[in-house]
This record gives sequence, C-alpha cells and structure tokens, in this order.
Amino acid sequence: MAQHITKSVAELVAQANAVIEEISVEDAKALYGREDVIFVDIRDIRELGKTGRVPGAFHAPRGMLEFWVDPASPYHKPIFGEEKTFVFFCAGGLRSALATKAVHDMGLRPVKHIRGGFGAWKEAGGAVEEPAPMPGN
Repeated sequence: MAQHITKSVAELVAQANAVIEEISVEDAKALYGREDVIFVDIRDIRELGKTGRVPGAFHAPRGMLEFWVDPASPYHKPIFGEEKTFVFFCAGGLRSALATKAVHDMGLRPVKHIRGGFGAWKEAGGAVEEPAPMPGN
C-alpha cells in the first residue's frame, strides 16, 4: 500500500511562519553584528563550501539542531544557553522556517528566521565570506 502525504512542505512552512517571526533581509542586516544577536546557519557543510557563509554566523547543521539546543542532551552547545536573539537561516528560507519553529517549540527565545535565506542575504549585499578555492582549482 502506498503512503499518502497528508501535509505538504509548503503547508508545514506556512504553519511555522504563522507561529515564528520571519524577518526580511533588510531587518536581518540591521541585526547583523549586534552583540545581542547570534546568526545561526543550518545549511549542510557542503553548502557552505560551495556558496560561502555569513561571517561570524554559528554553524548548526539542521540534523543536529534540536540536540545542540537541548541543555539535557549530551550534544548540547553552550551558545544556545546564551541570552541572545537567534536568527536562523538556510539556503532559501524553508528549512530555517521549520528549524526555527522546532526550537521555538522547545522554548528557545527569542528566535527569528530570514525570509529567503542565504540566497536573499547574498543577493541583497549582506556580508559573505566566499568559499576557499579547492586545491587544484
């Protein structure tokens, strides 16, 4: 028997965005570099190597995020215990919406995510550290 999806990714993202704060790139740029704000990049490490990264952003791969946020987890990262605003982003803003909703549901506050993700950030002239050239290229 074939499985039937009862909720699409688009529906999940819309539900997440109804609960969390989605911010524009311009709002994100205004927050960037503030001492009370931590940018969190949830993209896969291979994505960072191909497209670059936001300087100073903390890299928390999506697959480990909940484990790193939970203080009771053996994988907990102390950065998530800091009293700061966490601004999450992925490549295009879909995974970060879901990730932000997940950590919001865990009680992490305040949290936001960037509409359009890293792609929108880069397109709008946000600070980007380009990937290092691969050896032999």
